[in-house]
Amino acid sequence: MAGILVFVEQRNSEIRKASLQAVSEAKRQNGAGGQVTAVLPGSGVGDAAAGVGAYGADKVFVADDANLALYSVEGYAEAVVKAVEQAQPSVIFFAGTAMGRDLAPRVAARLGVGAIADVTGLTPDGEVFSALRPVYSGKAFATATTAGKTPQVISLRPNVFAAEELGGAGEVVALDGLALSIRAVVKELVAAAGDELDVAEADVIVSGGRGIKGPENFALIKELADALGGAVGASRAAVDAGWIEHSHQVGQTGKVVSPSLYIAAGISGAIQHLAGMSSSKIIVAINKDPDAPIFKIADYGVVGDLFDVIPPMVAAIKAL
Repeated sequence: MAGILVFVEQRNSEIRKASLQAVSEAKRQNGAGGQVTAVLPGSGVGDAAAGVGAYGADKVFVADDANLALYSVEGYAEAVVKAVEQAQPSVIFFAGTAMGRDLAPRVAARLGVGAIADVTGLTPDGEVFSALRPVYSGKAFATATTAGKTPQVISLRPNVFAAEELGGAGEVVALDGLALSIRAVVKELVAAAGDELDVAEADVIVSGGRGIKGPENFALIKELADALGGAVGASRAAVDAGWIEHSHQVGQTGKVVSPSLYIAAGISGAIQHLAGMSSSKIIVAINKDPDAPIFKIADYGVVGDLFDVIPPMVAAIKAL
């Protein structure tokens, strides 16, 4: 294989976990057969680039420009395409975050190739990959290729592929010849207050649904999530009711997650919700309805009122 290029996402010069997972998977798939190259756009991100090599990147192109301080699909696409010209990879990996899902098809269109999204498995197929991805709300899987066209553009579902710190140090170089043409300029990014863990990258998620009965009871969900060092998720019903912000929504119209542990409290298990979390490694369901659909995919189920079940769980976890 000629090599793999990985787009590395950062926020405030901090590398996103999902991008490190993509870099590590590129190293595992490429082995000794080709170079793993990364491209890191941003402003003042040179110091952050040094850490990418530890996860498997042989070379890191840094596109350091004040116009890239905030995400711009035009600017970032230009940086990735320029890195493609210099690295000549056969495959480009993106993390399947909100940014990655937005950027990958734009890059593919610029290069005149196809894009495969939300991939959960990879099998080498000559210079490209056969990619496994869920379809029909996670009820089936399809194997997709891009008809041999290169570079192949693939976005990887976060938390499916492990980030593995190998201890190496990749070469960090400036990306030459970057000529930005940005028509839509991002002037300001207004972030919600707080420092909550993003459910898309969390290894443990505790989600609440209609069964929590009101917004004030999300404090109980948060207490369990904090005890486990995880993030707070929610079903669409809870979000639509205005009990919690949309950024917490897990499901087909929210975020697709694959944590090591997913606890669904008061969530019946509509197909749209299952589509967003069914690939979780361990699923625990808490619901007082023994016939709730969530129990069909749960590894462990607790039939009971979440208000009776969660407080003892929190106490036991804190005691440990």
